Amino acid sequence: MPIPLNHHKPVRISAKENAFNQLQQWIIDGTLRPEEKLNDTELAQALGVSRTPIRESLQLLEAQGFVEMFPGKATQVTQVKKEDIIDLLPPLAALQALSAELAVPNLDDEIIRNLEDTNTRFSDAVNAEDYFSALKIDEEFHQIIVDTANNPYITSMVASLQAHVRRLFFHNSIVLTTNSIQQHDTIIDCLKKRDATLVSQLMRDNWLRAIEEFYSREDDVRK
Repeated sequence: MPIPLNHHKPVRISAKENAFNQLQQWIIDGTLRPEEKLNDTELAQALGVSRTPIRESLQLLEAQGFVEMFPGKATQVTQVKKEDIIDLLPPLAALQALSAELAVPNLDDEIIRNLEDTNTRFSDAVNAEDYFSALKIDEEFHQIIVDTANNPYITSMVASLQAHVRRLFFHNSIVLTTNSIQQHDTIIDCLKKRDATLVSQLMRDNWLRAIEEFYSREDDVRK
């Protein structure tokens, strides 16, 4: 495969959760490659669990679009196409925009400070060209707002879509730029003013801008 044997094993979570989280991460970062066939016995041995949590995890991963299961034949990692960004980001942008709108009545000074501190760390990572750290911090920034919206259905759907965002990042479809730093600052200012309508639009634009940048890079490649 090869499957890493020295990976970090989380504590105090079920075997199924552990297996799911680790398999999803290996698919996202390319350890398990697109179209690679998966052997549940090998995966079970690598993770130190029985085949049952592996099978259950693969079923969840199939529901999320990370693997394809062919009963009696094989299970394989789904393909990843850089053009998937065009289908992925609009629904995520809509959910993030709604989260921002719903978050406004629940805001307090501590949440605002947390957003400001997080964006400072994001800025430092982007300017240092540490894009992997920047991606994680960017996700933290948006998760603060999603959590503040306090809607479990949005939280669940965002988590699923965000995993695909991480996968596209590792396959170079999504690139973080300094533009996001300023957009985050503007979002924070709107949240301070409790302007739910404007912050919703800004959040949507923040996510959809990545599609424009994708097309711009593709045009540059063709030239």
